[in-house]
Amino acid sequence: MSNDIYVLAEHLQGRLNDITFELLGKGRELARQLGGRLTALLLGKGIEHLAGELGAADAVLYLEDERLAEFTPEAYVRVSAPLLRERAPRLLLLGNTSMGMDLAPALAAELGIPLITNCTELRLEDGKEVVATGQICGGKLFVEAALAEEQGMAIAAVMPGAFPAERGRAEGGGAPQLEKLSPAPLGDLKTAFKRLIEPQREDVDISQEPVLVAVGRGLEREEDLKLAEELAEALGGVLCATRPIVDRGWLPLSRLVGRSGMAVKPKLYIALGVSGAPEHLEGVKSAELFIAVNSDPSAPIFNAAHYGVVEDLTKLLPALTAELRSK
Repeated sequence: MSNDIYVLAEHLQGRLNDITFELLGKGRELARQLGGRLTALLLGKGIEHLAGELGAADAVLYLEDERLAEFTPEAYVRVSAPLLRERAPRLLLLGNTSMGMDLAPALAAELGIPLITNCTELRLEDGKEVVATGQICGGKLFVEAALAEEQGMAIAAVMPGAFPAERGRAEGGGAPQLEKLSPAPLGDLKTAFKRLIEPQREDVDISQEPVLVAVGRGLEREEDLKLAEELAEALGGVLCATRPIVDRGWLPLSRLVGRSGMAVKPKLYIALGVSGAPEHLEGVKSAELFIAVNSDPSAPIFNAAHYGVVEDLTKLLPALTAELRSK
């Protein structure tokens, strides 16, 4: 077994998904610490052009096959299992996404190796032991699993948003070694891709918004939601919320930030009346600038925010919105 880190590149309709760059950034860090190489595994049809975007990797292994044009876990397992068995990297990283969770258990079972799901952190201890932190019980508990070198290869399915995608993109200016793999004998497949049905979006995708204004239980009246909405509009952003606000029906589930909602990575995140429960903070740890407003000076949110304001929301928000509009 080598000390190499492999990343399975996830793509859809000719574009790499953000999770790929999140994994490349973390994979680059682990590979350096272990003294190994970072390799991206790219499977599909007509995907050679995507290899140029994977410059954070030392090498890109890519395979073109008509039956890999669309993702099916069965085909991906048949292609990747023999390759991983032969090259034996220390760790394979893939996303804890709909694609990754279709693939990861089947691949781990085929190879007979450990699988850690719902990963939120990966670190190296004593220079050689990889420790993965995962969530269980709907995100209410964290567990740590040590992947010792003598245990051999393992798979980690990483939660989207756990690591910043910018690291994987920032190091993407390199020229990785490209290796085109020979088409694998897929044999008779029992599953086949039929068509992609995309849901109609009736709301914004908060995971892609650069400016977010979050409201928590500190906003006591539904009519005061208008104050937060006006602030968001003045900033060119959108509203999101914590669980109590969604449970009250003030905002839809698509606006929920946290372990049971969405992981977000805005340039600016303003938390209004948010106490700072770990379940919420888990979803916003990738925010570039985090500002908290709360009337309680001892609120835990202030330990996580870059800047904090202790003030009554109903007094602060109208004045702040008016000042922003005047500028």
